[in-house]
Amino acid sequence: MSEPNPYADGEYQWGPGQGPGTPAYGYPQDATPGYGYPKDATPGPGAYQAPVYQPTLPGGVAVPPQYPTGGAPSFAIGDISVVGDQILTPAGPMPLRGAVWNAMDLSRTEEKISTVGIVLACLFVAACGLGLLFLLMKEQQTTGFVQITVNSGGKHHSTMIPAVRPDTIHWAMAQVNYARSLSI
Repeated sequence: MSEPNPYADGEYQWGPGQGPGTPAYGYPQDATPGYGYPKDATPGPGAYQAPVYQPTLPGGVAVPPQYPTGGAPSFAIGDISVVGDQILTPAGPMPLRGAVWNAMDLSRTEEKISTVGIVLACLFVAACGLGLLFLLMKEQQTTGFVQITVNSGGKHHSTMIPAVRPDTIHWAMAQVNYARSLSI
């Protein structure tokens, strides 16, 4: 790669064009005292605006943006809140009108024989086999999430709500249907 190109005709050279006597690329062209300020602006009050920096917490963690609230939230689903005519999410505010809401059930409910039923069946199996009736004791365990998504104003946000009971999806769908009625 360090060898010259044998097919070059000598007209084109890599890098910025520099005439004789011009400073090298990247150096200031003039050494005026106002170097670094925009042209036609003098340093001082009102002439130069300092760039706006996002505030940070200790350790360099960015402060989440604060959005104006129009009062108390109408309702909230996970980290999605509806306030006035806005939807407030960590992705930023979205307009409520025309929002598309969706809910997806990603949970499952398992039914199995309870541990207490197995222990009691083992203890009472000698009593004419009536101890086997304890094996009919069942317990339900629900695991998973309900995913709620909202699309509005060119933005998309999704949140996951833990499903702790089999009817968590019904609660979430009631909230989403209410949000849909507000979005019309």
